[in-house]
Amino acid sequence: MNLVRRATPEDASELLRLRQVMIDSVFEAGSSSAWHAASLPTVRARLSGPEGSFAAFVIDHPDRPGALAALVAGTVEYRIGRADNPHGTVGYVFSVATDPDARRRGYARACMEALLGWFREHGVAQVDLNASAEAEPLYAALGFVRKPDPSMRLTFRSA
Repeated sequence: MNLVRRATPEDASELLRLRQVMIDSVFEAGSSSAWHAASLPTVRARLSGPEGSFAAFVIDHPDRPGALAALVAGTVEYRIGRADNPHGTVGYVFSVATDPDARRRGYARACMEALLGWFREHGVAQVDLNASAEAEPLYAALGFVRKPDPSMRLTFRSA
């Protein structure tokens, strides 16, 4: 029996809750979740839209009806091609999260495998993600390798 399913608009609040679990585990535990209310309509719209460049795969919590146990979300992006990716399709994985009381059951792996299948269906040539030290063994087992990353970021501040 496959426990993984594609997330629906009804899952939006739980997706945000699990994203907060991920944020708190990687960055600053107990950070504010005030942004959830502003994000909720966008997440619902992304989940209800026609097949597009965003997908989330989830597993329902076995002990809490209406709650999710695990989440994996990703996007397909276009970048101008190059020799090893002439069509320029790149997958990006983010918000891999498992509820603390549902860990060590293979849920994150099952959701990741579903997302990787979705990427393959969409012609993605490579998949990128940022890995925490705790999650790196899972990603390595799925074939991900560390790469040198010269990334920089500019954040626009709202006035």
